[in-house]
Parts: sequence; C-alpha cells; structure tokens
Amino acid sequence: MSEPLLRVEHLCQYFGPNKAVDDVSFEINKGEVFGLVGESGCGKTTTGRSIIKLYNITSGSIYFKGKRIAAGTKSYKDRISEARKEIAGASPERRRELETEIARLREEIRKARRDHEQCDKLYKNELVREVREKFEPLLGKTTGEKRKQTAKEYRKALRIAKKQRYVTKIQMIFQDPIASLDPRMTVMDTIAEGLVIRGEKDKAVLEQKVYDILERVGLVREHANRYPHEFSGGQRQRIGVARAVVMEPELIIADEPVSALDVSIQAQVINLLNELRRDFGLTFLFIAHDLSVVKYFSDRIGVMYYGHMVELATSDELFAHPLHPYTQSLLSAIPLPDPLMEKKRKRLKYDPLSAHNYGNEMPEMREVCPGHFVRCSMEEFGRYRQQLGLGTSDEE
Repeated sequence: MSEPLLRVEHLCQYFGPNKAVDDVSFEINKGEVFGLVGESGCGKTTTGRSIIKLYNITSGSIYFKGKRIAAGTKSYKDRISEARKEIAGASPERRRELETEIARLREEIRKARRDHEQCDKLYKNELVREVREKFEPLLGKTTGEKRKQTAKEYRKALRIAKKQRYVTKIQMIFQDPIASLDPRMTVMDTIAEGLVIRGEKDKAVLEQKVYDILERVGLVREHANRYPHEFSGGQRQRIGVARAVVMEPELIIADEPVSALDVSIQAQVINLLNELRRDFGLTFLFIAHDLSVVKYFSDRIGVMYYGHMVELATSDELFAHPLHPYTQSLLSAIPLPDPLMEKKRKRLKYDPLSAHNYGNEMPEMREVCPGHFVRCSMEEFGRYRQQLGLGTSDEE
C-alpha cells in the first residue's frame, strides 16, 4: 500500500506531570500484525487507548486510512510560549520571523482541533453521499414492488451511514475477559450492542450475525442467552473477540488478550486470532509483554520503555539482532523449555544510566539498517552499524 492503514506521528499522552507516552511514531500496513511489547507501565495500553480515542491525546497526530482522526495541541502551544518569550529581546527582523511562526502555529492548532472534532462528521457525510449516489439512480429506474424494496434498502443504508464513525472501523479486545463484559447483559446483547448503536434494527439480522460470529469463534448458538459468569476465562475472551469482529473492523487493537489465560488456552486464542486475520483480512495492533507470543503472531515489533519507542524492526530481525540494551534484556528474560539450557541462560539487566551517555546529545529514532530503527545517539548509531557489519555512516 502507498498509504499505511494506521500512522502514528509523535504521539504524546500526558496525565498531569506523568508522561505515559512520549513522542512515539510508527505505521501499520493493511493486513499486518504490529506487536507492541515492553514491561508493565511502559505505555503500551495507553498507546492503544489513545489510537481508539478513549483519551484525547496531548500532542501528535493519528491518521487512519490517510485521514487524521486524532490530534493534540500541546507541542504547538509550548512552541508559541517559547516564541513569545524570545520576542521581548529579539531584533526587528527576528521578531517578524517569530510572529510569522506564531501565526502558523495558531493555524496548526485550529486545523488539529477541526480534524479531531470533525473527522467523524466528515466521514459520515462522505458515506451518506455514497449511499445516495448508489440508490437514487436505482429508484428512478424501478417501479412497483421492486421500487418499494429498493426504497426500504435505501432507508436502511442511509440510517447506518449516518451512524458511522471512523473509530467504528477500529475495535479493541481488552485484557481482562471478566471486567470487559457487562455481567447484566447476555452474550446476545453484548455482541449485538455495537450493531444496534450503528443503526441495525432488524432483530432477525442481529440474531443471525451473532449466531454466525459465535460459531466462528468456537462457541455455539446456545451460548447467546447466557451471562458472562457462566463461562470460563477462555470462553469470555472468545466473546470479547466476537464482539470486536462482528463490527467488521479494519483494525483490531488486541490489548494483552491472552495474558490472563492459562498457557493452553493462550495457544487456542492466538490460533483463533490468526484464523480471523486470514479469513477477514484483519490488521492487528497486538499489545503484549510475552515476547515468545509476540514473535509467533507479529510481522513487526516495537519495543517500548518508559513511554518511548526504543527499537522497531521485523520480528525475525529483532530476535536475530537486538541492538538496544533494553531489548536485549527483554529477550534474555524469555524462559527456555529445555531445563539444561534454562540453567545456563544468562539474564541481562538494563540500567539506562550505565548503558547510555546522553550528556551531550539526546537520543532519537534512527534507521540503523533498512527497516530496523533504534532510539540512540550518533555515537551509538555508529556502534550499532558496526555490530551489524555495516560500518559507520552519517545520517542522510
């Protein structure tokens, strides 16, 4: 694809003084599984929740299918404050430059707010226009009963189009299969809720879609009238998967969907997600801290530490040539199934103060080799290239 399905640019998500996510950028192509790994509290889940707009992002931009669906303004406001302070002692020529920059930043703030608030409305209007262009010529060409049937289909398509939102095409599978399901709602009501909100009113259509998706995720029709407490953890997670897939999304954010399950059940759910990915052409942002699971399921992997993306590469490349010390530490923590090898396994400890020297230069994401990015200084960049046998090279 010339345009990735999802593009995250300089995402920042702050909660007061706490920087949960700080300047994170990545892309996900259609049909790809992008794994996001790191220890608890590194910002993985916050990144996923920001993408699906459960939070209003602090700064940065999120693009879905080429359209900006979320934007923050803090970086623009901070730069305006810095420029205003500089104006006081600036020369006339420099003052004009700063005033021009302030005007540009104010325009960027206006555009960011418009895109963040109006993207769903613009998307809805586009879908409504497409429905009208499709059905209005048909209504003019038909008569009698056929025209009545076409008019009925037109009204239904128009009603659904008016309820659509960009985030409808992005669904989330939550970590806790118990807390993510309403105990007072039956499985039928839980799975059908999104379809009802989207505008589907035909009870027979709702029931058939729920029955079909239940069977697709390994459950049976009889489960539709039961409540969450009547199921095991693995079955609850299958219900959560069904709730997401029934909406026919293009992107699914799977937030540690197997971490609360037994190992044997984990394999079943991962295999189910793989089948759904293949059959429905789904794209996944797969959030987890179990690297062995991520390697099996993901095409590319991003490693996060304290709100920063520290390394990004294909799954095979990351495991074959981990460059950042934190990535090496994570990989060394993977237990081995062979008891003899497990005894010899050397665990690496990551200490950022001793591993890096950023006194003269702050690190940034650099492409060490094609498709392999590491957050590093220029001195580390040269060292990493030497490790890969590429020699030192200045950035272009």
